[in-house]
Amino acid sequence: MVEYGNAVDQGSRAAGGGGGSSVGGGGADLGAGAVNFVNDTVHNVQALPPEMLVLLAVVILAGLYVLKRAL
Repeated sequence: MVEYGNAVDQGSRAAGGGGGSSVGGGGADLGAGAVNFVNDTVHNVQALPPEMLVLLAVVILAGLYVLKRAL
């Protein structure tokens, strides 16, 4: 898996090294997970058709209005 950048991680595990906590088969990197989450979310929003973007904006604004009225 050298071509995917896992050479050091896989090598340390094979030699009996810790390799960090393992979540889902890989090392748990909270920062990388957060960046991937944001990246995927932005990509999904960008891929929406214009009608869905307008609907999403209306739903968000309506939710903010209801929240404002409740507080």
